[in-house]
Formats: sequence, C-alpha cells, structure tokens
Amino acid sequence: MAEKTLKVTLVKSVIGTKQSHRDTVAGLGLKKIRQVRELEDTPAVRGMINKVRYLVSIVD
Repeated sequence: MAEKTLKVTLVKSVIGTKQSHRDTVAGLGLKKIRQVRELEDTPAVRGMINKVRYLVSIVD
C-alpha cells in the first residue's frame, strides 16, 4: 500500500509572525515563498499545517 503524502506550499511570508509559527514553518522544511515540500500525512504534520494554515496551502 502506498504511503499517503501531502504537498505543502509556503504562500505567505513569515515576517511579522510569532516565533513559534516561524519555527513550525521551518519544521515543515519550508524556507522560501512558493517552495513545495512533499510530506508524510501524519497527525503531527497535519497539526503543524493547521497551526500555520494562513501561511501555507496544500497542493493537490
């Protein structure tokens, strides 16, 4: 069975956001705007995406 993955894109700058949100974006492996990362679909990753949902989008 294939592993589930999510493609996450940083769509907004982290400048002016809380330090914990900047750390979460870095934890997702995103550094630049429009950068796309393919991540494993786990509850931990889902929680990180939910925390910074105003900065990222999920690409289909």
